Amino acid sequence: MSRSKLTAIQQAKVELAACFRLTAKMDMHESIANHFSVAVSDDGQQFLCNPQGRHFSTIKASELLLLDANNPDTMNQANAPDPTTWAIHGALHRDFADARCIMHLHPRYATALACLKDKTLYPIDQNAMRFYQRVAIDTGFDGMGLGNEAQRLSKCMGDKRILLMGNHGVLVIANSIAQCFDDIYYFERACRTLLDCYATGQPLDPVTHEVAEKTAQQWQDYGFDFGQQHLNELMAILDAEDSSYRL
Repeated sequence: MSRSKLTAIQQAKVELAACFRLTAKMDMHESIANHFSVAVSDDGQQFLCNPQGRHFSTIKASELLLLDANNPDTMNQANAPDPTTWAIHGALHRDFADARCIMHLHPRYATALACLKDKTLYPIDQNAMRFYQRVAIDTGFDGMGLGNEAQRLSKCMGDKRILLMGNHGVLVIANSIAQCFDDIYYFERACRTLLDCYATGQPLDPVTHEVAEKTAQQWQDYGFDFGQQHLNELMAILDAEDSSYRL
């Protein structure tokens, strides 16, 4: 493996470890549950993910597992990942070659929306408009993400890259760690605003289809790497407080 490839993998480890710490810091975590992964091979089949039983607030870059989506003996290894990590992320990395980063969480507001009969993220502010008609909604929850359930989730994604998992949580696929974290951060904020509006008991005031789609496209064409800048700033804050995630 080339030196540049090794350097890229180490950078991916550091960024992914930072995202675990940040998720805990922002209280979007669920202790030792939930999981993130990032593909490190060109074909997307080899990926890094969090080790089993480690709290998000303590994960370090050196602890991340390197797995192969096509290895049937993965769960028999001494350092096997959590079964749901392997089932969901293994299936998605096998099925989506362009799934460079995958993040699955049960954050408070996205999960609350996923538990409502109407799971629609209405375009009521520009954060919600960012995801207009870009979210797949799963209404067929059938137990924890194991076996057939993991394969079913993979099919639910369709051509979308954000899946609101009914009665479960949220899953995001992106072409980089920074973009994935940025998407999940803003998706959770959009869900929070929607739930806050519901709590008032007043009617929602969504914008028109034309305005919502225009705003979503503006987010997409913003003109600079907003997600990477966002992550860089957050990592600088982490470094000032506790840089042990880099070890």
